[in-house]
Amino acid sequence: MMPTLHSTPDNPIPSNHTVGFFEGVGGKKIRYAIFKCAAPVASGTVVLLQGRNESIEKYAETIGELTARGLWVATFDWRGQAGSERLLKKPRRGHVRRFSDYERDLTIFLDRIVLPDTRLPFFMIAHSMGALVALSQAPLLASRIDRLAILAPFVALGAQRFGHRTIGFLAAAFSLCGLGFLPLMRDKDALPFSENLLTSDARRFARNTALTDIHPELALGPPTARWLHETFKAIRRVSSREHLTQIRVPTILLAPTRDLLVPHLAVENLARNFRAGHMIPIDGARHELLQEADYYRAQAIAAIEAFIPGSSADVAMTDADEPSGESVSESVWKLGG
Repeated sequence: MMPTLHSTPDNPIPSNHTVGFFEGVGGKKIRYAIFKCAAPVASGTVVLLQGRNESIEKYAETIGELTARGLWVATFDWRGQAGSERLLKKPRRGHVRRFSDYERDLTIFLDRIVLPDTRLPFFMIAHSMGALVALSQAPLLASRIDRLAILAPFVALGAQRFGHRTIGFLAAAFSLCGLGFLPLMRDKDALPFSENLLTSDARRFARNTALTDIHPELALGPPTARWLHETFKAIRRVSSREHLTQIRVPTILLAPTRDLLVPHLAVENLARNFRAGHMIPIDGARHELLQEADYYRAQAIAAIEAFIPGSSADVAMTDADEPSGESVSESVWKLGG
């Protein structure tokens, strides 16, 4: 199986990239890609971590924007989804044996791909499940990355027929009984735009839907009981004050306030005990900030630009320009740069 990236008419893949596989935990093939900027000297490299049921291709728009600002981008598909090796005979089941497998795959990626093949300094942008992995690993990342931007971190599960605790109990019971490979819900057709909980942007929703319609091998169905059990254990650990106080990497948490998948209150509670983190609410936005309508997405991009050194925000802001007002980008500058 040769690694490749799939373009569609509405979602062209940025040029000047390399794509390949690296060997993850247990010998699993993990698809990765590195995108280079046109500038002869890069301002650094962004390690981009996706959420569950996402792919490298889904972030083509964001990758193009980052490289246009003089940054390289290094990213990969999590094990068991998109272009990486699936873990069960039924490939649409979203499964993981241990949450630590995600963490170890990330460590391998940083050590074997990012460090030798990309450009310093290193930054990280992580969404949803990817944000949970980043938060879990954050105490060990202080010597690896300079700054961390967390988007809609998966620290609770909402918008379900049963509550977070009930789902957690069922997932644990299935896993302990050896039935962790089973999903707790049926594999249904994708929801239409009018019923989706991810974005209020019809154009980006249609673009992402077309991607998986044309390339169904990139899509994933419902998570297994084992995936839920392992992920919920990680949520409990990451949300503890003991864990959060060990994080030293300067971090921003971008929290969409109309996120029904991850309740906003859960992110607020996380931020309350996160000394190295600064929460920025994106009022009215839904879960997928980088796939949202321009009004909301622009606020997230502005916060990231202002936070990550080497972007255009560094050129615009001088020592004489003291932040004032309450804009998103200015609030990030108050953290110090």
